[in-house]
Amino acid sequence: MKTKSKVSLVVMLVLAIVTSLVAQMGIGESGILGVESIKLGLDLSGGVSIVYQAEKDDVTDEEMATAVAIIQRRLDRKGWTEGEASRQGENRIMVEIPGIDDVDDAVNELGRTSQLIFATEDGTIVLTGEDVANAKRQVGQTSQNSMAESYVSLEFTDKGRQLFASATAANIGKMILIIMDDEVISAPRVNSAITDGSAMITGDFTGEEADELAIQIKEGSIPFNLTVMEMNNVGARLGSDAIQTSLFAACVGIALVLIFMLIWYRGCGLAANWALIIYIGLEIIALSALNVTLTLSGIAGIILSVGMAVDANVIIFERIKEEIKSGKSLNASLKAGFSRALPAILDGNITTFIAGIVLYWMGTGTIRGFAQTLMIGIVISMFTAIFVTRTILQGFVACGIKSPSFFGVKEVKEGGDVHEI
Repeated sequence: MKTKSKVSLVVMLVLAIVTSLVAQMGIGESGILGVESIKLGLDLSGGVSIVYQAEKDDVTDEEMATAVAIIQRRLDRKGWTEGEASRQGENRIMVEIPGIDDVDDAVNELGRTSQLIFATEDGTIVLTGEDVANAKRQVGQTSQNSMAESYVSLEFTDKGRQLFASATAANIGKMILIIMDDEVISAPRVNSAITDGSAMITGDFTGEEADELAIQIKEGSIPFNLTVMEMNNVGARLGSDAIQTSLFAACVGIALVLIFMLIWYRGCGLAANWALIIYIGLEIIALSALNVTLTLSGIAGIILSVGMAVDANVIIFERIKEEIKSGKSLNASLKAGFSRALPAILDGNITTFIAGIVLYWMGTGTIRGFAQTLMIGIVISMFTAIFVTRTILQGFVACGIKSPSFFGVKEVKEGGDVHEI
């Protein structure tokens, strides 16, 4: 048992070193899983923030979700992969794009709303997305002797039916280009005039490809334009200052916690600090691996979860000290201390985690960033406080460190009397 505890102590030492190195430098030339690979939000890296409002009364939830999805796809196509579009209130959409400085350029690139058009080969527009009533993926025979396959069926409005009938009659044997945001998403060939208000787009589609094409066509018909209500430019210098200030505050706070734990709890404090180093390394690795966009509020969530990790250790250590003072052996005190502290730790962390879920589910923007880092931190802090700290303390005892004073106890009961150590 002692040998196993000693080996576990060495494993914890290796884990602390490895997580610290990976968190600092990352893995490989790209530095994945390291601190440099963590995406920074608008308030830390600089960029632009734009608020759009729908030019329509009584906008439905489906229409707003459609507009958000289209803008998000446009951000991705422009290479702004860290940009995010989210709904605000009843009829507004916020777009945040980290890493760029020109607000006007961002507005021009995004445009007012998505544009879906049907055009002939020579570029003549024959109808727009407003003329499409519905688009969906179907599976079946597309000709008399063909096998069943995926295709996209279109249904047009009354106006669209007439326009499409004229366009197909005039372009038999030619292609009708379906264009969204200046990008051709499909180019079906016209085999005959289509006058019944419905059409079929065929090709070697997989089910997923047909679904995607149907969604793009359907979502192209947004029934409202978007007006720019607010435009804010966050300079990169402001973001850099925010990072430096936040990191300095975090380092000072963590350093004070480490010193306090070491002075007040001695050997237990050393174990807590050891576990906290592992916690910080795992937190950075998790933020990078989960592709979390870090914001100022996210840093606040991390610091709060650090406090909860230390709080869990304090509860455990106080229980251990009580057991040692009662005259129990160190091994028995460690076991009883963790057992007694576990319910309180679980209650506090689970309730906070539930609050984080609610914030992430119902919140937007920075609130979700705070909730995200808080929940990640809670999961890691419970692992380090309950498992890592316990393993380290058991390793200390296995190495022959059995003085109660090393574990922060100044007096113990022996035979009913209290003696100073």
